[in-house]
Amino acid sequence: MKIEYQSYIQSILSSRVYDVAVETPLDRAAKLSARYNNEIFIKLEDLQPVHSFKLRGAFNKIAHLSPEERRRGVIAASAGNHAQGVALAAAYFDCPALIVMPETTPEIKVDAVTMRGAAVIQFGASYSDSEIHARELAQEQNLTFVHPYDDPLVIAGQGTVALELFKQCSPAPDYIFVCLGGGGLASGIALYAKNLFPQTKVIGVEPVEAASMKAALAAGAPVTLPTVSVFADGVAVKRVGDETFRLCKDLLDDIILTSTDEICAAIKDVFEDTRAILEPAGALSVAGAKKFIHENKLSGARIVTIASGANINFTRLRHVAERADLGEEREAVLAVTIPEKPGSFKIFCNALGPRSITEFNYRYADSQSAHVFVGVSITDAANKAAFITTLKKAGFAVLDLSTNEVAKLHVRHMVGGKTSITDERIFRFQFPERPGALLKFLNAMSPSWNISLFHYRNHGADIGRVLIGMQVPATDEAALQGFLESLNYAWEEETDNEVCKFFL
Repeated sequence: MKIEYQSYIQSILSSRVYDVAVETPLDRAAKLSARYNNEIFIKLEDLQPVHSFKLRGAFNKIAHLSPEERRRGVIAASAGNHAQGVALAAAYFDCPALIVMPETTPEIKVDAVTMRGAAVIQFGASYSDSEIHARELAQEQNLTFVHPYDDPLVIAGQGTVALELFKQCSPAPDYIFVCLGGGGLASGIALYAKNLFPQTKVIGVEPVEAASMKAALAAGAPVTLPTVSVFADGVAVKRVGDETFRLCKDLLDDIILTSTDEICAAIKDVFEDTRAILEPAGALSVAGAKKFIHENKLSGARIVTIASGANINFTRLRHVAERADLGEEREAVLAVTIPEKPGSFKIFCNALGPRSITEFNYRYADSQSAHVFVGVSITDAANKAAFITTLKKAGFAVLDLSTNEVAKLHVRHMVGGKTSITDERIFRFQFPERPGALLKFLNAMSPSWNISLFHYRNHGADIGRVLIGMQVPATDEAALQGFLESLNYAWEEETDNEVCKFFL
């Protein structure tokens, strides 16, 4: 063991977490183990009183404060799990707690915190805004700031997850897969594992669109990402901590990046094995383990995954269900062009053969051709490739949309024929899921620009995903860019996206 890590190990071993936290079970995932020919276990941190591991670190931090510090109170910035952990821990010690949450936080999450006795202030459009304000209030009111990840006592509290799993898994696992947000859980687990069981490899898992630790390791220091996807909101961190970066850089064996579809497939996998319904961040480790096994052709290994949380609202399950089969490569989404003449639709259906159709959208395009948006059940990537070849041999033009985010989020619900309009620009936005977000957009938009397309569908997240078409003359380019920058909404232009050209 490195001398510099001895104090951390001692801190993990002496962490005071079990006044409120429970020792969560380590369950063998029978179906996943059989399918992937490895012994796969799931550490069910969703069974904590706040349905997340975050309670461990928050409680350990507050437990180590002096009576005077607890009397003055604590403050934290969070939109979810850390907020509930701090609120519960503070209530245990009869310690006043103030939580600063973004203005975009859904009411259900605010209520979950206030029900545990904490006061809530909603400030800013993002966690970063909330943290800045929380630190200002901490100074003004002489409160102790409880960081969600970049604090040695918080890291040590999270490290008790590893303390438990090594007692529960004998012999020691070959691999541990753990989600990566700010890096607190990964740091705590890696500290314990790599110093006491160095043969065990610890792999961090991040979403492709929120890979802040991967970016930091590539840059050699923490960097601030301009935007992060909030689908896995529990790990949607733009900048990792300084201390967690130092620890992860030294101790992690690898980092795996996963897509939204792969995370959704992992949520389904865990449900089928345990009947637990995890939040996206909670299923990250399982998604990463599956990808690592596939890419490295791993067999016969003992693998532990950390189910880090289950704070998911019911509305999001629809989106998860829609995307799970795509993540498993059991569904393909295709755009197919067929001749607009009698009999061609029957020829197309014959080419489908016995495959199950998961979705079928058809609309007359013009006198020469018709476009079909079709979802088809497949067994794997090779099966999809063979099917596409069959369609092409039958004379159909095929466009694979299985990885096209605009197609899966929006266009699949919009197939209805194209129209001829001029100066159309298509953008994908992330609107805060709160009243007035659309009105802010419309008030800022030039009254001379016409909205030619609009699609929104509630996914139960903190943000709304919106596809908008606007007719903007080329002479207004500078005004358009100024408008987009002034909104402070995440956006991406999709005018040249192939699926937009094809269907819209």
